[in-house]
Amino acid sequence: MEHIAVLGAGSWGTALALVLSDNGHRVRLWGHRKEHIEEMKNSRVNDQYLPNVPLPENIQMYYQLKLAVEDVKTIVLAVPTKAIREVLQNLQQYLKHPVVIVHVSKGIEPNSLKRISEIIREEMNEKFLQDVVVLSGPSHAEEVSLRQPTTVTSSSDNMKAAEYVQDLFINYYFRVYTNPDVIGVEMGGALKNIIALAAGISDGLGYGDNAKAALITRGLAEIARLGSKMGANPLTFSGLTGIGDLIVTCTSVHSRNWRAGNMLGKGKTLDEVLQSMGMVVEGVRTTKAAYQLAEKYDVKMPITRALYDVLFNGKNSKQAVESLMGRVKTHEMEDLVNIMEGRSTDE
Repeated sequence: MEHIAVLGAGSWGTALALVLSDNGHRVRLWGHRKEHIEEMKNSRVNDQYLPNVPLPENIQMYYQLKLAVEDVKTIVLAVPTKAIREVLQNLQQYLKHPVVIVHVSKGIEPNSLKRISEIIREEMNEKFLQDVVVLSGPSHAEEVSLRQPTTVTSSSDNMKAAEYVQDLFINYYFRVYTNPDVIGVEMGGALKNIIALAAGISDGLGYGDNAKAALITRGLAEIARLGSKMGANPLTFSGLTGIGDLIVTCTSVHSRNWRAGNMLGKGKTLDEVLQSMGMVVEGVRTTKAAYQLAEKYDVKMPITRALYDVLFNGKNSKQAVESLMGRVKTHEMEDLVNIMEGRSTDE
């Protein structure tokens, strides 16, 4: 049994702290807001993010990063993508030996266009970084915290590290698979948030299951198209971090990206949506990054481009959907064959 630091006291960080606690580990849950951590210490509940879920005594709460990471060998990074660089820069001044960093966030950094594992390796001094592992999959924090059956994937360039993280987390309700395709796992987890925003918009506009099924299916084609161009194994997108994560994020009211899209579809502005959510909506930043990646790799991503116009160019949501439906006709299976064979596609 180990001391493990979980950095990020939001819903997902807290849910993963519970999984590790159930497995007998001593968990240090860190959050940057002192008042939030003190409230959790007193109530033994993360009332802001996971109300009514008691936190056991082997989860200790910290707002001092130095104390949270002291002498730990494993750090779970559960902060939003935009905060990762700052947290890593602060983290290194308190480390005395190499650690395994398990990142569980799902995003791509705009402008640099880096995946989170790339950001970690860029920011961390090699003497403090043993391995980087991605833990991702179809997993709502609300359901994990209630011990409902969930499956995820552990991925790393070092499969022994992926298996080590698998052993840390796996239990009777939280099943962990391994996958060596880090690019595919990260890209699937990040890009599905774009399609979830689009699915929410579709529902907000009052469209039915036909429209949502089309968005999910064609969205998966976009994800695979870009991911494959970047070096991912296309088969990864048929797994948990591809179609699995896409389904759960596009169809559940637990999904903050779906909820944000739903409000956009009902006529709220992006600023109004983000203010009312109270939590980070990763799909917004990821849409900008994916739009830039599509330009860089010359990949056709019509759903992403339509959503980019809605979020950042003020395009009407209904007009965006109509423009998607009115595109030049193409052949579905030809597109899929091209993806599998690594050829460029034109949609």
